Amino acid sequence: MAVATQLEILDLRHFSARQLRPLLETESRVWEQRLRWNYQSSTELLLQYLDSRILPGFVALDRGRICGFTFCVYEGQKAVVGDAFAIANDTAQMLQTTHTLLHQLLQLLQNSPGIQRIESQLLLYDAGSINEVFLASGFTMYPRLFMECDLSVPADAPHAPPELNLPATVELLRWSTDHYQAAAELIHECYLGHIDARINDQYCSLHGSLRFLHNIVRFPGCGVFEPNASWVLRDRHNGSIVGMLLCSRVASDVAHITQLCIAPAWRGHGLGRALLNHCIDHLTRASFAAITLTVTEANQQAVKLYENHGFFTRHRFDAMVLDRTNPIPNQREDRQ
Repeated sequence: MAVATQLEILDLRHFSARQLRPLLETESRVWEQRLRWNYQSSTELLLQYLDSRILPGFVALDRGRICGFTFCVYEGQKAVVGDAFAIANDTAQMLQTTHTLLHQLLQLLQNSPGIQRIESQLLLYDAGSINEVFLASGFTMYPRLFMECDLSVPADAPHAPPELNLPATVELLRWSTDHYQAAAELIHECYLGHIDARINDQYCSLHGSLRFLHNIVRFPGCGVFEPNASWVLRDRHNGSIVGMLLCSRVASDVAHITQLCIAPAWRGHGLGRALLNHCIDHLTRASFAAITLTVTEANQQAVKLYENHGFFTRHRFDAMVLDRTNPIPNQREDRQ
């Protein structure tokens, strides 16, 4: 028999990091169990922000006990729902608390002057499990996949490095900060008109692409950046970057591909396949147990590439977008 809750929703800024630490540490354990992701560094960073009392958001209390929280971040005319997490005696009660928190947050954002766009990707929630509150507010839902490739091999298994099979005019280079500007330009070029630019508007401008790249390389939100497991492909003739794979460490033995893109003019030459083969080989030899990534389900060409390299779908979740400057009827975006 379910126990009735007496939820109270209060402003996040009324709470200290010390009060919220137990809840965030519980969330960190869920990240590890569900996604093989050590979320502790992100937790510590978030706790620092919480102690500064600057994050807009809400906390749920059940009979005075903290049982959930949510927060957002403002980026000019855009707001990003950074997280929502709740604990309860059963799944239905947990989802109800999450819905209540998100409803409160979306009401705040939709009544915030100047906010034209709201984005969210809450990886812990199964696709469809929390979409009701977003659809009711006019959001478009984009199903995404959290994919994983098992890299564990028997200790005595023979291992030969794969052939790169790159065109003669293309060279493979390890990531360097010297590539920063060219890498951002490549990201911007690759996502022009792409479905992922509807999900993350940073792809829509060079400035946004630089910010996206900065967040991957400098901050632990997508793991700790691994420069030794990140590469670029360069055209020997003109020195331009024509492909890139960036990788982070999300656990002691698990890596996560944060970016894989190939310049439009160079697609069809097997460059993405070569980068993926090289990355998998490098991480296998470095004794990583697994590699993960996220991909939009409608991007079937990318999904097939990953499946052909041994990736399987571990988890399906939703990206949610509300764009008042370019409204799309609220729907699930199941096809590209």
